[in-house]
Amino acid sequence: MRLPTRRASDERFAREDWLDLARSKPARPAAPSSLRRTLLRRLAAPLSLLALMSGLMAYWLAWQYTQHVVDRSLADLATAISKQIQLAGVDAPVTVPPLAQAMFSDPIEQLVYRISTGDQEIAGDSDLPLTGTSVRRIHYAYVFETHYQGTSVRAAQVRVPQPHGNPIVVEVAQRVGSRYRIAVEFLVAIMMPLLLLLLAGWVIVWRVVNQQLNPLTDLADALNRQTHVSLEPVDESHVPSEIRPLTSAMNALLVRLQAALDAQRKFIADAAHQLRTPLTAVKLHAEQALSSRDPAKAVEAVRELRASADRAVRLSNQLLSLARAEPGEQAARFTDFDLAALAFETGAEWVPRALAARVDLGFQRTDDPENEHPMIVRGNVVLTREVIGNLIDNALKYVPPSRYDGARITLTVGEWRDEHDARFGEVVIEDNGPGVPRDQQPDLFKRFFRGDGQSVEGGAGLGLAIVHDIVALHGGSVHYEDAPEGGARFIVRLPLKAKAPAPN
Repeated sequence: MRLPTRRASDERFAREDWLDLARSKPARPAAPSSLRRTLLRRLAAPLSLLALMSGLMAYWLAWQYTQHVVDRSLADLATAISKQIQLAGVDAPVTVPPLAQAMFSDPIEQLVYRISTGDQEIAGDSDLPLTGTSVRRIHYAYVFETHYQGTSVRAAQVRVPQPHGNPIVVEVAQRVGSRYRIAVEFLVAIMMPLLLLLLAGWVIVWRVVNQQLNPLTDLADALNRQTHVSLEPVDESHVPSEIRPLTSAMNALLVRLQAALDAQRKFIADAAHQLRTPLTAVKLHAEQALSSRDPAKAVEAVRELRASADRAVRLSNQLLSLARAEPGEQAARFTDFDLAALAFETGAEWVPRALAARVDLGFQRTDDPENEHPMIVRGNVVLTREVIGNLIDNALKYVPPSRYDGARITLTVGEWRDEHDARFGEVVIEDNGPGVPRDQQPDLFKRFFRGDGQSVEGGAGLGLAIVHDIVALHGGSVHYEDAPEGGARFIVRLPLKAKAPAPN
C-alpha cells in the first residue's frame, strides 16, 4: 500500500506554520545591566577622552612652541652671520665662508645656508630660494617657508647693506621634518606623565566605584540572611545618605512583613484552636450515636452532631471570608455599584429569617426618601454584601424577641460628609437589644473576641472582625455606638465616587 504523497501546497503551509511559530516565540529577556560596569564605563570613557584631547592640545602647543623656537634660532643664526659680515667689512667674502661652514656643519640639525650679493654667490648652496610664503619678521630677520630640493624648509633671511653695490643677503634654512622630530620629542615628554596620570585615574575610579558599591553588596548579604522566621531591620549606620531612602523603605517593608507574618501565625493558631472545639464535638457526638443502644438517644446525638457540623461549616466560611478580605486578593475585582440598592437587596434577603425570629426588620433612607439618587461606591459587591449581612445576623442573635414593645432592627442608608467635605455612603444597622457593655466595646472588632461568654450558639467571634477587615479594604470605617433605645448601633461608612461634572 502506498502512502499519499505530500503536495507542494502542504509543504508551503507547513513552512508558514513553522515561520509563524518562530515569530511568536517569546524573546529572551535581556540580561540585567551591571551598575558597576555602567559607572566604570561612564567615568572611564570621559576620562580617556579627556586624556586624548589633552594629548592633542599638548601636541598642538608643542608644535607651536617648536615653530617659535626654531624660527627664532634660525633668525639668531642669520643675524650672527650678518654681524660677522659687518665686522669683516671688505674682507667678508674671504673671512665669513669658513666661519659659516663651521657653524652649519652639524648633520643632525640639517641646516642649509646661502650668502650672496644677488649678483655673486659668496658661500653656501646657491639652490636655496631667496623668497617664500608665510613671511614673518623677527627683529632684523625675515622668516618664511619655501621649497628646497623637493622638501619644505623654513628659512630666515637678513640683509646687510654695503657702502658700494648690492647688500649681502644671509639666508639660513632648516627642513620642516626636523621640527616634527622636535615636536614629537616635546609631545613624548608631555604625554608620559599624562599617561601615568590617566592610569592612576583609572585605578582611582575603579577603587572608588567598588568602595561606593560595597554598601549595596552588604545590603544584599543582609537581606539574603533574612528568613521567614526572623525579619530583622537592615543596619543603616554605614549606609550613604543617597541609599538611606532605599534601606528605610526596605526596613519599613520588613516591618510590615513581620507584622503580617505575626498576624498570620496568630490567626492560624486561633483558627486551629477555634476549629478544634466543633470538630471535637462532632467526634464525641458521632461516638455517642454509634455506641448508643437507645434510639432516642442516638437521634439526639445525631442532632447534636449536625449542630456541631453546622458550627464547623460556619466557622470555616468565616475564615474564608477573612482570607478573601486581604487587599491583594480583592483590590483587582473592584467595580462600581449602588450602595443604597445593595443595602436594600441584602436587607430583603434577611426578612424571612427575621420574621421567623419574630423580629421587625425595617429599611429607611435619610438623604433620599424616594430612593432615586444612587450612591455609587467602588468596591467588591460580594464582600460589601457580606458586611451588611454579618451586621444583620449579629443583631438577630442578640435582639431578644420577647421584648414587650417588640424586637426591632433598622437598616438605614444615607450620605455623610467629614470635616474636609468628603462624601461617604453611610449604612447604619441599629437594634433595640441589650447593646454592648462599655468595657467590651474596644475589643469588638478583634478576631475571636466574644463578649457574650459563649451564650450564643454557633458564634466564633469572627463576624465583626470580618466586617472591620472588609471595610478597611474599601478605605472606609466602621464603629460602634449605643443606640438611643439602649441597643447596639453599628455605623459603616464607605467613600463615594466623585460626581461627574454636569455637561454645559
